[in-house]
Amino acid sequence: MKKLLLPFGGAVLLCSGPLSMGQQDPAAANADIYKSVVRIECATQSADYRTPWNSGRFGGGTGSGFMIGPNQFMTNAHVVSNANRVLITRRGSAQKHPARVIHIAHDCDLALLEVEDEAPFEGLKYLEFGDVPALESQVRAIGYPVGGDRISVTRGVVSRIDFRPYAHSRVDSHLVVQIDAAINPGNSGGPVLQDGKVVGVAFQGLRQADNTGYMIPTPVIKRFLKDIGDGSYDKYVDLGITEFPLFNPAMRKALQVPEDGLGVMVASVLPTGPCDGIMEPGDVLLSIDGKPVDNAGNIEVEGEKVVLHEVVERKFAGDEVALEFLRKGEKKAVTITLKAFPHSRIYAVRYGERPRFVFFAGLVFQPLDFNLYSTYGFDSPRVRKIFQNYVEDAIFKEREDVVVITRVESDRLTSFITGFKGTVVDEINGETVRNLNHAYELLYADDLPEFITIKCNGLARPIVIPAAEVDSANKRIMKQNGIFRSHYLGEKQPAS
Repeated sequence: MKKLLLPFGGAVLLCSGPLSMGQQDPAAANADIYKSVVRIECATQSADYRTPWNSGRFGGGTGSGFMIGPNQFMTNAHVVSNANRVLITRRGSAQKHPARVIHIAHDCDLALLEVEDEAPFEGLKYLEFGDVPALESQVRAIGYPVGGDRISVTRGVVSRIDFRPYAHSRVDSHLVVQIDAAINPGNSGGPVLQDGKVVGVAFQGLRQADNTGYMIPTPVIKRFLKDIGDGSYDKYVDLGITEFPLFNPAMRKALQVPEDGLGVMVASVLPTGPCDGIMEPGDVLLSIDGKPVDNAGNIEVEGEKVVLHEVVERKFAGDEVALEFLRKGEKKAVTITLKAFPHSRIYAVRYGERPRFVFFAGLVFQPLDFNLYSTYGFDSPRVRKIFQNYVEDAIFKEREDVVVITRVESDRLTSFITGFKGTVVDEINGETVRNLNHAYELLYADDLPEFITIKCNGLARPIVIPAAEVDSANKRIMKQNGIFRSHYLGEKQPAS
């Protein structure tokens, strides 16, 4: 991107001075709004997947938020993720008020907070939500960017309305509004205003471009608030298909699709998803809820072209969606019932969770997910293939967790099994491992055989450990390596 550099003689000096007669001070006009925008400070504790028995790394950060109701403050999920202490500060005050997260949605990067003492915030204006701003309209991003404790107001123009990935989870895509104003660290979670109403929440910038930021628009915000209306957040639903654009005339002719500019080809149908058993790869999706799908995969919503998945974005589990599609030239109409697809969360960053693990005779077993994958990388092509194909190949039907040996601690008992580090566990004592809890139950069973046998994916030679030596090895190796517990299984810990 080229930058336009003004010569010194053309520069505008931005200095404060008295307002001309009759001109209204913008800060005074918006004083009630600014009072409702707060600074958020967090102390965080991030998990350490290399030593899952340890407490993790401590850190901190700041962000912004705003009041939307009685003792309700909205911000970004990434502002308060992994937080063990949250403090909220009012504009013009040095007092920090303890707060807690009452709802958090990592898949759309939104969170709702409340303070322990409501009294200091009584009488503040509850900011109202508006609609999606029009292209080329002006907005104001308000917050507390790093580098100072005072409120900051940045003006920008809406330059794009798009469907883009949300950086926080790294796997979810939703509607975004791009503005030509920088969203700096600390601005996150602050309101973006137009005509006195919130039209978005500032949440991420673009590294490759100066003065470009993104906000979460009100359709995403309102869906989050509706979802938590019953006291819990149930996450987004998914159509459960991937699709290709249909620009190629030869392909359209082969699929018997009319030359009307409509239709996309279904590339895959996720196993157990809403369309499983209804649609097939090679079908041509023509419309969704009565909205025609063009050959680029877009539909029109509220006068704007957006990707077809935007229809599903605004729905919940149990809602129905009408689909029209072609199969071998024959037009079909079906109604599907939407549902969540939790198996895809293996590819999402996890926050606020302690790493699950099992330690056994010098071996450390952990479930494969994005956090573990990004920590270790894994050179094994078998591990990479299982991770990448976990959903597409329906591996989740047999394995709720893919259990990996991530560490082999040095000891006389493990001297012959160091080569098994970074391998997937298929069987323990002849039984297929379904998840980490199952692995724990098999390894620490009351009636262990004389030799514990562990078979790993793609390896003919198994791990063989004498059961009689396990207890002494556990004590010895755990003491040598500062491991103070043998396992953590999360909330699903078995009674044993």
